[in-house]
Amino acid sequence: MMGDGGSTAYNSHIEGLRHNEFPMLRDQVYLDHAGTTLYAKSLVDRFAADMTSNLFGNPHSASLSSQTSTSRIEDIRLRILQFFNADPSEFDLVFVANATAGIKLVTEAFRGNPLGFNYLYHQACHTSLVGVREEATSNICLDDAAINMWLGGNHRCPTFDHDRPVLFAYPAQSNMDGFRFPLDWSDKVRKIKSASDCPVFTLLDAAALVATSPMDLSNSGTAPDFTVLSFYKMFGFPDLGGLIVRRQAASIFQSRKYFGGGTVDMVVCLREQWHASKTQALHESLEDGTLPVHSIIALDSALDVHRQLFKSMDHVSSHTSFLSQRLYDGLTALRHGNGQPVCVMYSQPSLASKRLESSLGNGPVVAFNLQNHLGGWVSLVEFEKLAVLKQFHVRTGGLCNPGGIAHSLSLEPWEMKRNFSAGFRCGTENDIIGGRPTGVIRISLGAMSTISDVDKFIAFIIEFYQTESVPKCTPPTFTPTHQDLPEICVKSITVFPIKSCGGYRIPTGTMWEVKAEGLAWDREWCLVHRGTGQALSQKRHPRMALIRPVIDFSRGQMRVSYQGPPLNQNLPEISVPLSANPGLFEASATSKPMASRVCGEEISAQIYTSNEVNDFFTTILGVPCMLARFPPGGLGKSMRHAKAHLQKHQKVNRRMQCKMPRQFPGIDTPPDSDSEPERRRILLSNESPILAINLSSVETLNRQITDQGGKAVSSEVFRANIVVGSSAAEPQSFAYSEDDWSTLRIGQQDFKMLGSCRRCHMICIDQETAERSEEPFVTLTKTRRFDGKVFFGTHMCHIPAQNGTKEAQFPTIAVGDKVLIDPA
Repeated sequence: MMGDGGSTAYNSHIEGLRHNEFPMLRDQVYLDHAGTTLYAKSLVDRFAADMTSNLFGNPHSASLSSQTSTSRIEDIRLRILQFFNADPSEFDLVFVANATAGIKLVTEAFRGNPLGFNYLYHQACHTSLVGVREEATSNICLDDAAINMWLGGNHRCPTFDHDRPVLFAYPAQSNMDGFRFPLDWSDKVRKIKSASDCPVFTLLDAAALVATSPMDLSNSGTAPDFTVLSFYKMFGFPDLGGLIVRRQAASIFQSRKYFGGGTVDMVVCLREQWHASKTQALHESLEDGTLPVHSIIALDSALDVHRQLFKSMDHVSSHTSFLSQRLYDGLTALRHGNGQPVCVMYSQPSLASKRLESSLGNGPVVAFNLQNHLGGWVSLVEFEKLAVLKQFHVRTGGLCNPGGIAHSLSLEPWEMKRNFSAGFRCGTENDIIGGRPTGVIRISLGAMSTISDVDKFIAFIIEFYQTESVPKCTPPTFTPTHQDLPEICVKSITVFPIKSCGGYRIPTGTMWEVKAEGLAWDREWCLVHRGTGQALSQKRHPRMALIRPVIDFSRGQMRVSYQGPPLNQNLPEISVPLSANPGLFEASATSKPMASRVCGEEISAQIYTSNEVNDFFTTILGVPCMLARFPPGGLGKSMRHAKAHLQKHQKVNRRMQCKMPRQFPGIDTPPDSDSEPERRRILLSNESPILAINLSSVETLNRQITDQGGKAVSSEVFRANIVVGSSAAEPQSFAYSEDDWSTLRIGQQDFKMLGSCRRCHMICIDQETAERSEEPFVTLTKTRRFDGKVFFGTHMCHIPAQNGTKEAQFPTIAVGDKVLIDPA
């Protein structure tokens, strides 16, 4: 056995088995075991062997295969109870889809009570437990202090009607920060029940606890009435949950109304409405329909392999506590050069010996947020972008734990409602509101985690988020005026007719039209998922870069070809008319058109009906999708507006600038966050009508990449519409001068700068090969991160001339056009 501090020898044992048992972890650091742990190769192999050497039928039959299934299921049911030291004469196990399904099953029983039920729940409960309150007659959310007062006898079910049963729910371990709660609360609640007329039942969410720790139910007198758990959190596979019911509490299920196939002995439908539930075993009356036979049988292999690889849950618990404490200590010790902490911690130390206020210890979970050296919060969205590139698998956000988040971040209910009104939703990018984060970073460890995983993550935080030296502010630096800059011209013009697909580079000498929504034919089409209507993105489908459209005016068509590795079938070029022929689209008169979503925004797009067209894209991407069009000039959901904007404090060349090695908070930043009174139309681009980049900035960035041993990137990865540069040798002082531009004149056309472009890891996809890499995002994170966000390039829009000239009536630009910056 291992002590409180774990064992480096046991860690070496885990390191030794990972190569063969967890090949999916090669070059990956998986730190989201609280979501689901990982399945071992030998588990999959053993289960496959079991499935191919036995014939398992539907248990609701008398055939030999059916009886084989029934026998195995009951044997496994017993094994699971024994795993938790639960006497089968005192407990029963009901198989469910997951822990949430077990909670719903208990809720159904209480809801069926003629008098209803009262509900008490701890503030650290998972959302699935919080949701039970909607079925209760009345409910109260309690914190630790309120629960201790209640269990100490100071309150007897306050404000509750004592004729109704009370359900008290709490987690054994918080899924948010790993805090562990006393398991003897169930016993104390039972003593309150015996001393009063208030019938109280306990519901324990053990899903997070049992993933890495043993749970002992040997004493039925002190055990919870209902315990829910998820086996995939314990073993990685199968995707299955369990509800362990204390038989003394089983009577509550007599109030349950619904019954499904396999749970009744007799049902009468004609003239009389009557049924007789099965009574031989509790689980028989609660497992509606056919059980997930094969998933349950997989538990046999899961139990065997888990014991074979990890020895016991005690070993897993000691190992993960040791690792979690190492991570906690490592993150807590990090300081910026000015002494400010890098991490704001919400979890407690994992080892019980290091916790002063409790002997329970903390689960192997470390929840925290990052701050820069000035105390500004680091965006969770930006953190996760970089974590994905560096192949760390973590969880960020609210973690389905509203009470825990509110407590840790000191968010009052009115503030959370304000955040919602401000547009905050689960998964949105706006994750810092009112100067405070809306979620946390959660690192959770599992049985196959190692010291190397922990140390790599700490090194990652040090490399990208710790500012060791904080230089003093330097005198103001001014961007050269356009008279001081080299002669600049348009080096290339590119439109991206199909959103997220390859670009069409405008030939030299071609005058290209500029419209209110941007360059003509830019992002007028997109690919949408057949099932959800969601617009597809290169971030999830890199092969979209190999889909190459061409605008062919001579034929009046957009021709599309695939320029990638050979597929299973030969794909001929397809084409669609540039004209919007109504006969090519779904008719909305006969059926309700599918709502499409672009960048989280619902739009009304025209869906092509051609199987040839849609199958072309589906074959390339391996995703069922359809081509859709979003032509200019629409109204309502057929119209979108630019989101790019300038900062209020942006005063070009007039503020002191502190040159930081990595982060740049509190100084002049690229224009990003002010409101613009005029709403500018866009088609399917993310933020603005036109995106431009400066070749001098690209060259400077590439020097920084190659100086670190990396490979230079093509300017095409930034997917800009307009690339500007000088034919002369680019002075380094010209790099990133676009941050301070207000207007541009390209040829005869004027453009207004709308703000710098916030970047994601899509810029790491090679537009020629569709291969992913770390650059240039990693280097940009170190050199171009402002207020926690990464920027490169600048958004802009066309300013129509009002002079009645030909150039005003039909504005165009071309490759080679001279560019003037902030012309008088």
